[in-house]
Amino acid sequence: MKRILIIEDDLNIAELERDYLQLNGYEVDIVQDGIKGLEKALTGLYNVIIVDLMLPGKDGYQITKEIRDKFEIPVLIVSAKNEDIDKIRGLGFGADDYLTKPFSPAELVARVKSHIVRYERLKGKIVACEVINHKGLEINTSAHKVFVNGKEVQLTTTEYSLLVFFATNPNIVFSKEHIFETIWGDESLGDSATVSVHVQKIRKKIERDSSNPEYIETLWGAGYRFNS
Repeated sequence: MKRILIIEDDLNIAELERDYLQLNGYEVDIVQDGIKGLEKALTGLYNVIIVDLMLPGKDGYQITKEIRDKFEIPVLIVSAKNEDIDKIRGLGFGADDYLTKPFSPAELVARVKSHIVRYERLKGKIVACEVINHKGLEINTSAHKVFVNGKEVQLTTTEYSLLVFFATNPNIVFSKEHIFETIWGDESLGDSATVSVHVQKIRKKIERDSSNPEYIETLWGAGYRFNS
């Protein structure tokens, strides 16, 4: 049985989320405090973390960052903050998804299912070639490791999958929509802005100058291209 942790200080919302998730076969724990929630999240016992942004003790941004520093499991932010900057910031800290309150509990369940499927698919995905080399960038697909000029860089599962997709399809322009459907899957709910955030995060890790990228090039109005 998959285990879900809900970090939410509004007990009515948390219990509603829990009830719908339990009806769909998930085991669910609720924590209403940010510090205690992070402690539970870092035990490694959960398959998905659902976290609010405004919490006592520690906010959802910091919780997301600290979870992501240790684990690659799906993290979903649920918040009343509905500005684009809040979503971009949450995704930038490592969240896989962002739902704005109020939302349908059925939608939350659908997104949880989608992220679990995607995470398990990406973890089990095997690329035929074992090592991909591009101008100082080395991707060892059998070891699931990435090196830049001999130095290993740490990528999340989604970042790694996205980079492998680019590197195995060099010199081809892909739209954000195509990339989203390929990496996140047709069953995923979300939007192509997620792609932009993850590309920015990858660039910061592999590019010498993320504002003038060598590997992942932006073609305005068209999408992205990986330069071999």
